[in-house]
Amino acid sequence: MFKEKILGKEAGILTYGMTPPKLTNTPQKIAEISQKQIERINDLDIDALILYDVQEEAERVEEQRPFPYLPTIDPETYSDKYFNQLRVPQIIYRCVGKYSEEQFVNWVKADAERERYSVYVGASSSRQAVNLDLSEASKLSKRLNSKLTFGGVIIPERHMKKNDEHIRVSNKIKNGCTFFVSQATYNVEASKNFLSDYFYYCTNNGMEMAPILFNLAPCGSEKTLEFMKWLGISIPSWLENDLKYSNDILEKSIRLSQSIFEDILDFALEKGIPVGCSVESVSTRKLEIEASVQLVRDIKCMLDKKLRRQQ
Repeated sequence: MFKEKILGKEAGILTYGMTPPKLTNTPQKIAEISQKQIERINDLDIDALILYDVQEEAERVEEQRPFPYLPTIDPETYSDKYFNQLRVPQIIYRCVGKYSEEQFVNWVKADAERERYSVYVGASSSRQAVNLDLSEASKLSKRLNSKLTFGGVIIPERHMKKNDEHIRVSNKIKNGCTFFVSQATYNVEASKNFLSDYFYYCTNNGMEMAPILFNLAPCGSEKTLEFMKWLGISIPSWLENDLKYSNDILEKSIRLSQSIFEDILDFALEKGIPVGCSVESVSTRKLEIEASVQLVRDIKCMLDKKLRRQQ
């Protein structure tokens, strides 16, 4: 069903994202964490689960990381060992630059009879050393495994500076990307500017638009807010002030996230742009994870309501 929606360029695709547990956890603890996650995911009406491949990103910024970097279990290993009973498809993030071409080709060709899903991520900065670039990874995947459906990452905020994110996306589509996931979205203007240029570029060049999943991530503390900014998430000053000075920062961020996505969704649906949503928690705090789960349910209701009106 997920693949049919992606290839059908459908609006309203909904995913939930999470990071695998830290490698430092004991096997018993990992099993305990995975069981709670399975129960949580199976209770959600989503099209797919995203499992992130975390990079240290030390080269990207000079500021100290608000939370210490700790290596996590490889997302595909975690999926195969702990999530093989999940009812929803799983999308594995892959930071392709850390693999040699041979390693990547072996991964692409492995388990060639099974439907697989991935999102390819490039270098976190121009200073990061890479073994394999993003375009070559995409071309290899497209050529070597038709059952591997892969997507890419978009950064609407980058469009505000370089005005070429729609060109990047169109080139990735030509190389085989069938969907895209944004970084956490708090900047409506950047997102709508990108979508507008994306729409008119594809229309004028006779290209089909691939679905764009805008990421939402609740913010439950000033520490989480600091971490989001460190990650490069664009948060307008007025919105940052509203969060910092609110009586309940988590509740405020949820309401803002809903409003932001509704604005983007309305803009996209009017033009026929296939927009969807991906929700995650960048924090490991239970309160923020629970808020992200509730946000999935709220967004699902919003999508169903808006899409029914379109029919």
